[in-house]
Amino acid sequence: MSPEKMVTMANQIATFFDSQPGAAAERIAAHLRDYWEPRMRAQLLTFLQNGGQGLKPSVVEAARLL
Repeated sequence: MSPEKMVTMANQIATFFDSQPGAAAERIAAHLRDYWEPRMRAQLLTFLQNGGQGLKPSVVEAARLL
């Protein structure tokens, strides 16, 4: 998947969970574990290691929980 598409998808998930009460990062991480295949999660982690430009802070925090 293109990095742009991945960032868009991750940020859309974050937008939803950021608007809910409670710990957004934990819920984002759970969603990524449940619905993203391992290759997608690995791509996200690699993207973050290379700077993670454009990702919302709650996605960055969630990735640390994966």
